[in-house]
Amino acid sequence: MTLSIDASFLPSDDLEASLSFYRDILGFQVREEGPRRAAVGPEGQPGTSIVLHSPAADGGLTEEEHATIVELMAKGTYGAIVLSTPDLNETFDRIQATGADVVQEPLEGPYGVRDCAFRDPSGNLVRIEQR
Repeated sequence: MTLSIDASFLPSDDLEASLSFYRDILGFQVREEGPRRAAVGPEGQPGTSIVLHSPAADGGLTEEEHATIVELMAKGTYGAIVLSTPDLNETFDRIQATGADVVQEPLEGPYGVRDCAFRDPSGNLVRIEQR
């Protein structure tokens, strides 16, 4: 069996701010854009997308469930993604210079991976590691 990742979903409570972060700060290409969701992805990887979507657009949620999701997003504990780069210091410096919300500066973790972390405008954790 051969599987590949087509899309991963991250919640966004402000689609324009999220698009700006992933497109203008991280340099991702916009693959699809609509009123309630957008797909972005790294250049050179056309088959892989991150779909930014409004949790309010998910059918079947009660108001209480939606409020819980918004609360978890604000805390930065609802969505996360791990990206990789060949030069963590350069990537960190470039992203930090934009005023992005820094969660962790580059450091060597106990699991043997050097990484850093930011929050996107919706509170999602964006961890970047150097492999």
